[in-house]
Amino acid sequence: MARCFWCNEDPIYMDYHDQEWGVPLRDAQMLFEFLMLEGFQAGLSWITILKKRARYREVMFNFDAERLARLTDEEIETLMLDPGIIRNRLKLNATRRNALAWLKLEDPVTYLWSFVGGQPKINHFSGRGEVPAVTPEAEAMSKALKKAGFTFVGPTICYAFMQATGMVMDHTVDCDRYAELTR
Repeated sequence: MARCFWCNEDPIYMDYHDQEWGVPLRDAQMLFEFLMLEGFQAGLSWITILKKRARYREVMFNFDAERLARLTDEEIETLMLDPGIIRNRLKLNATRRNALAWLKLEDPVTYLWSFVGGQPKINHFSGRGEVPAVTPEAEAMSKALKKAGFTFVGPTICYAFMQATGMVMDHTVDCDRYAELTR
């Protein structure tokens, strides 16, 4: 199978690329999960997060925003000891804060998708040099999320989130998934 330039030979990465990345996602809890995981990824590689995703789901209550909004300082301290996740106090505290902000959104799915007009933006990139790290839509999403009380939602994180959840389809034209997702 022909895959995007960023996908290496790791089976976890290949499965993620082949099954999830770029597929339009409209499930609120999964969107919240991806937004939180993208925040944990900041400064690291996505494969690091993918390898830890199962543990994140365990210790983050399957990314139940209502439960995460009630994380206590003691629970965050316990999470700081867990080698199965990224032990970064700022990112863990951001999870609680972001859960609180998420719960204030009236319709998070419609809200997030509004930054691309409610439909996937289909790009037709040929290679690595054409795929941007940030777009005006990602900058607008970042600004709006920050205004709504979110943290770890800079424009690069927002664009990666948009790519992962299919808000933008950035599989390159030489990738087999491009043809599948643009039919």
